[in-house]
Amino acid sequence: MRKSRFSEEQIIGILKEPQAGLGAAELCRKHGMSDGTFCKWRAKHGGMAVCAAKRLKALEVENAKLKRMLAEQMPDVATLKEMPGMEAGKRHRSE
Repeated sequence: MRKSRFSEEQIIGILKEPQAGLGAAELCRKHGMSDGTFCKWRAKHGGMAVCAAKRLKALEVENAKLKRMLAEQMPDVATLKEMPGMEAGKRHRSE
């Protein structure tokens, strides 16, 4: 995914500027971004503090890491389930 030009702190600062009297169109022109970007940011970060945005980012990173770990383990689990003689609760002993 493409990295944003703006940090979380900058995004929150930009979103607070319309409260100071600037319109959304003027704000987008001032910072060189599209109206769509502004709307996405407002939907995601609207009313959020900087510390909350940092926590959200950390949780997103952790979630992605856990999803990768799960995706790596799923083929192993599927293989173990398909092994003959390996039914639930029974162990295979080689004697």
